[in-house]
Amino acid sequence: MRYILPFVFLLLNPITAWGFSATETQNIKELVLETLRENPEILIELSTLLKEKQAQQRAETVKKTIAVYSSALFHDDNAPTSGNPDGDITIVEFFDYNCGYCKKAAGEIRQLLATDTNIKMIYREWPVLSEGSVFGAKAALAARKQGMYAELHQALMSAPRVDEISTLAVAEKLGLDVGQLQKDMQASEVEQHINTSRVLAQAFGFTGTPSMVIGNDVALGFLPFAALQERVKAARKRDK
Repeated sequence: MRYILPFVFLLLNPITAWGFSATETQNIKELVLETLRENPEILIELSTLLKEKQAQQRAETVKKTIAVYSSALFHDDNAPTSGNPDGDITIVEFFDYNCGYCKKAAGEIRQLLATDTNIKMIYREWPVLSEGSVFGAKAALAARKQGMYAELHQALMSAPRVDEISTLAVAEKLGLDVGQLQKDMQASEVEQHINTSRVLAQAFGFTGTPSMVIGNDVALGFLPFAALQERVKAARKRDK
């Protein structure tokens, strides 16, 4: 650590700003490079320090974003939920039915909810991959009117590919009134949910699915069951 501050100072501040001549500046640069070659551990220490600082900055940004969008994230009556409504940790998942990693994550999340009964799960339909994804998301949201969101959600996550034909076939197999489902897909609250998902995803800078907010942190990409457990454990520790 004794090496870091002087070198950070030199690397982040133009040497010429201190009034050194061109020759002096070149000599200083050569001295810095020679020192780095002789003491490569400086680079390791510097890299570690910078990574820690970046992680702290990301964490602060996430906390601020969660604070700003807390109501839409955690208290949106227009978002489907499962698990414990009074859980001490809330997970908000942004997903697409045609995302292979989302399909893998669905099973891991079910396992997590089955083994941890103190988690509230919130589902954010965020169809970004295709028009079929949009149709599937709207159908799942519309299925709430028939009390069948969970069933259709799970079935679509298990489907090889989701489009209009496959979605309606799955809905019919589950026993939904397909005609009513298609009418309910046009409801304003369906479009509103998807629009809210887009706004939230943009606010957090999400670029793909699955993306999750776990307590006061975010998780990007697929996480296996054990990793999800660790994230939940960490979130509980932070909240204390």
